Formats: sequence, C-alpha cells, structure tokens
Amino acid sequence: VEPALIQPTFLVDYPLDVSPLAKKKPGHPGMVERFEGFAAGMEICNAFSELNDPLDQLQRFLDQGREMAAGDKEAHPVDEDYVTALMYGMPPAGGFGMGIDRLIMLFTNRDNIREVILFPHLRAGE
Repeated sequence: VEPALIQPTFLVDYPLDVSPLAKKKPGHPGMVERFEGFAAGMEICNAFSELNDPLDQLQRFLDQGREMAAGDKEAHPVDEDYVTALMYGMPPAGGFGMGIDRLIMLFTNRDNIREVILFPHLRAGE
C-alpha cells in the first residue's frame, strides 16, 4: 500500500500481532495504539503507546516465541529481563520515530536515500 500513499496520510490502529510492544486500544481487542505517517509513497514516521502491563507483555512474548519456533523470522524472542523490569512498574509512555533522511529526500526530490544521508562513507560508490 505504501507506493499508493502519495498525499500525506496517517494509518492508525494496527493489528495486535504486528505490534507486540504497543498498548492495546481500549474497546478494540485486536488493535493497538499505533500510527504510521506516509508521504510520496514512503513511510515518514512511526509511533505507538508503549505497553506497560507486564502480564500482557509476557503473553505476547510467549506468543511471538511460538511463532519464532514455527519459522517466523520477524517474531520477537522472549525478553525476560524486560518483563521483570515492567513488573517493577513503568509509567505510561510512547515512542515516536521520524525518518529525517526520508523527509530530506522528499524536500529535495531525490529517489535514493543514499543521496541525502548524513554519513558520506555510506553513500553508493564511495
């Protein structure tokens, strides 16, 4: 769907199974509080409410562990240290990531991220 999202567009309320670290959306059991912003056919930003319920997180890690054992290379392994830390308590929090290089691509009308990245040694052919 990404290439078709030319105008600035926000996709919201993602399925639970693709966002194992995001908080569930109240009243919508299979969805999480997450959005991604798109423009010019590419993802520009990604954000979600952090899951801070240790029992819910443990169950999701266990579910992901089963998927990993079945061959899913994108599944998260169980992170027992993280769940233990959650048991001590974590306030509500959120995360937001913006692709600055992608924004620069958009503003400079470039098609390849290597043309605008900050570190020249990562550019193609150098």
